[in-house]
Amino acid sequence: MNSEISSQLPSKVPPKWLLVIFASVAFVGFVDATYLTALHFLGEVPPCSIIEGCEQVTTSKYATIGSVPIALLGAVYYLLIFFMTIISLDSGRFRHLVGAIALTWAGLAVSLFLFYLQIFVIRALCLYCIFSALTTGILFMLGFILLYYKKGRFF
Repeated sequence: MNSEISSQLPSKVPPKWLLVIFASVAFVGFVDATYLTALHFLGEVPPCSIIEGCEQVTTSKYATIGSVPIALLGAVYYLLIFFMTIISLDSGRFRHLVGAIALTWAGLAVSLFLFYLQIFVIRALCLYCIFSALTTGILFMLGFILLYYKKGRFF
């Protein structure tokens, strides 16, 4: 292969700075979801200053699955992505990173469904929930970029 062309192709190892950004975004999502989880168990409603509706969303029947708050599931989701990325960074093996990227697909699907519920069913918006959906969207997009480095192409 021509050396000029091969120098333009990505390596199979993503740059560490990209993995650090991926892990950092996951950590930010974890903080947001953990905050909502703590408020749920304390019986408090998150303050909404920009958008009103946090109380309606976080106390709706859709805010829990059984007795488990959706926010707790979100915190576990973000924490898994964070640790899987850290393991990949530490070991230099990217099997765990592929798992973290796969989780972002599921996270995006769940976030889109929950956003749909906010708009069309509950008819209220929660700023923290929107922030979580944006965080998941960013992780999903970063996951595509990481796959590009791993495979040398997008598909």
